[in-house]
Amino acid sequence: MELSMLPPQIYVEKTLAIIKPDIADKEEEIQDIILRSGFTIVQRRKLHLSPEHCSNFYVEQYGKMFFPNLTAYMSSGPLVAMILARHKAISYWKELLGPSNSLVAKETHPDSLRAIYGTDELRNALHGSNDFAAAEREIRFMFPAVIVEPIPVGQAAKDYLNLYVTPTLLKGLTELYLAS
Repeated sequence: MELSMLPPQIYVEKTLAIIKPDIADKEEEIQDIILRSGFTIVQRRKLHLSPEHCSNFYVEQYGKMFFPNLTAYMSSGPLVAMILARHKAISYWKELLGPSNSLVAKETHPDSLRAIYGTDELRNALHGSNDFAAAEREIRFMFPAVIVEPIPVGQAAKDYLNLYVTPTLLKGLTELYLAS
């Protein structure tokens, strides 16, 4: 009996994570949890946003009652923005965060990051992108120089590998073999 194996698939998704100003001093501790949870920190930066930048970042919240408090809170001190990557990064990061209201998180998801580090509905300690489109927009906002491109899958991935990766690997491995 012959077992057929599927060719390996690469599933990598990126999301934006923010350690908010009131817990930026817990950066190392939180990064350790992130890494132990199977994420790769692709890029990170510490920055202090102005209220105007916060307004632009949270533009979809504009007009809501908490918006002025949100922009004041997010511009109150330095924060840490990170691009996280892993299989299903967005959903896994949201799961690790727990409910957006820290008080609810403390009751329903006591081991979540917002339950541990958050204090109330507004000061929920960390941010995570809601979906792929939000992740792409937010990563570009926090990391303007980064290239966010869709990762090819299926035939497009095979074509990319055959056109660019395989020839380079073949050439390099051949030279390495001949040099030994």
